[in-house]
Formats: sequence, C-alpha cells, structure tokens
Amino acid sequence: MQGSANLNLMIKAARRAGKSLVKDFREVEQLQVSTKGPGDFVSKADQAAEAMIKEDLMGARPTYGWLGEETGGTEGADPTRRWIVDPLDGTTNFLHGLPHWAVSIALEHKGEIVAGVVFDAAKDEMFVAEKGAGAWMNDRRLRVSGRHKMIEAIFATGIPFASKKTLPATVADLARLMPVCAGVRRWGAASLDLAYVAAGRYDGYWERELKPWDIAAGLVIVREAGGMVAPIRDGADILETGGIICANDPLFAGFTKIIRGE
Repeated sequence: MQGSANLNLMIKAARRAGKSLVKDFREVEQLQVSTKGPGDFVSKADQAAEAMIKEDLMGARPTYGWLGEETGGTEGADPTRRWIVDPLDGTTNFLHGLPHWAVSIALEHKGEIVAGVVFDAAKDEMFVAEKGAGAWMNDRRLRVSGRHKMIEAIFATGIPFASKKTLPATVADLARLMPVCAGVRRWGAASLDLAYVAAGRYDGYWERELKPWDIAAGLVIVREAGGMVAPIRDGADILETGGIICANDPLFAGFTKIIRGE
C-alpha cells in the first residue's frame, strides 16, 4: 500500500526494532538452558527496542506526544497527536523462546487511532492500516472472515495469570462461549490477536484490562479490515478501560451478547 509519511515512518521504525529483537530472540533461545536464565536479557532487549522506536519517531516528529510501555507518557508541543508504542508485545512468549510476539506502534490524532503497525518480526509479517486506506499484511489486502455461524468460528482471548482479578469473569465467558463455537485460542499477544482477526485467521477476540499500547494499533487494523469493535462494558472507552470485543459483522452481535452475559 502507498501509506502516508507517518505510516512509512512507523513501518521503518518497527522494522528496525524488529530486526534487533530477532537477533536477541536467537540469544534467548540459547539462554533457556543456562542457569542464569533469560529474564534480565529480555528486559534489556525490550528497553533497547523502545529506545530505537522512540529515537526514530520522536526524531522525525519531535512535537508529538508519546506513550510507551517502558518509558511512560509525555505530552508533546502538539497536543493533538501521540505515538502509542509497545516495543515487545508477547514478552512472556519471547522469554520462553516461543516465536509469537510483535512490535506495536499506533498514531493517535485528536483521541482517535488513525494509523497502526503490528510487526511479527519472527515470521516477517507486517500488519498495517491507516484510517480510510484499508488494512494490509505485507502486500496483501486484509479482510475479516466471512463466517456466519458461531459453531464454525474460532475466537481468541487472554487467560488472566498470577491471580489477576479478571480470571472469574474470563472463566465465565469461556463457559458460555465454548459450547457454541469451534474453539478458543490463547496465544499471549493482544496485538497479534487483533491482527489475526483482521486477517480472517480468527473470527473474533475479546479481553479485559489491557493497556493502550496492547491494542491501539490493532484497533485501526481490525476496523480497516471491515471488523466491528466495541468495549466489553457498553458505553466505555476501549483505551481507558482496556476491555475489547471484536469480530466480523455477521458474528458480532451474537458474540457480544455472549461475552456481556446478556
């Protein structure tokens, strides 16, 4: 696709950070068998990737605001525009040598996400979208799936870990959803879950209490691929609450009712 100057900047930044992370990922795989373990190494890789992205984006657009998982938020001289960045979504997968993680970069303008990039560097899959210009994976136009029947659909979510308070709600969701669908997947990277909905690999996705950097880029990619997106709590702000439901149009209403327990 022929993207804007901002989108091309985001793609370039994601590729540079992704290349560095792939190199680090090969080291992590070797660290699995060491007594030291890969934890500290991965943390440094994460921070280094965000530093690269920040250098690229803020160097080119110094007046924009910034929100990054590692470095937090700063308001820019231009209060209408902000970068939202997760340099390594799927850190636990990365830590365990699982090749399912991504660089996620979004651009917010006047409170709306207008461009997004999710780069799965391990598989060299670049998911991109810009408001009004469609969604793409590498050179292929993306569309959400065309399935109409819940019993044929596969959904994705995140299963809360470490005694998170959202676990009971998620277990209740699964109890309602699993008997009426073809399956639920939990792969541990929200940005890629959203990208996979856009690509038609999943038919829908939901999760609670995510951070803005987990989902900002994926939001615009799903919407530009023809997907429907809503907060879990009706009327809430998705980026503020972190609760999200998305699916193709034929399944969206029924899927939403199940997740909301209506």
